[in-house]
Amino acid sequence: MRALILVDVQNDFCPGGALAVADGDSVVDPINRLARASPFVIATRDWHPADHGSFADQGGPWPLHCVAGTRGAELHPGIDRDLVDVVLDKGQAPDREGYSGFEGTELERLLREHDVDTVDVAGLALDYCVKATALDARRAGLNVVVHRGATRAVEVEPGDAEHALDELRTAGVEVVD
Repeated sequence: MRALILVDVQNDFCPGGALAVADGDSVVDPINRLARASPFVIATRDWHPADHGSFADQGGPWPLHCVAGTRGAELHPGIDRDLVDVVLDKGQAPDREGYSGFEGTELERLLREHDVDTVDVAGLALDYCVKATALDARRAGLNVVVHRGATRAVEVEPGDAEHALDELRTAGVEVVD
């Protein structure tokens, strides 16, 4: 069976958010189309404590974002929640990045329980959480397809998106438009 992993399409990662990805909200419509065609949809979201180690005021590289229980941490309102079967919160341990949807969550167990052998991956951001989730899915022995048209990159450094795509392809992830 196939499943869609919808990675971190949250208000703080969309235009106007605390850590906005350029054009981040443009992934909403393609993701809703993918979700309508998927028998099982899992959405992940960053759900950080206020003292998360990735925040600049804690010595990390990122501004305060996706703090548990805030509007910024909620899924983008354009995501059709009726299509989402499970929402998994990640990034809750203050001392761990929590980029991957597999880290500290029940994602792998849920996929195994539903006899999933192939995952489609989309969301934000390609060069961080989407990449980490797709790579962990490969390590778990799953077939992985990243939908380029349904993801955007942070691009801290120019070329980060292309480097992420190269890393994904090298790991055996299929990348489609």
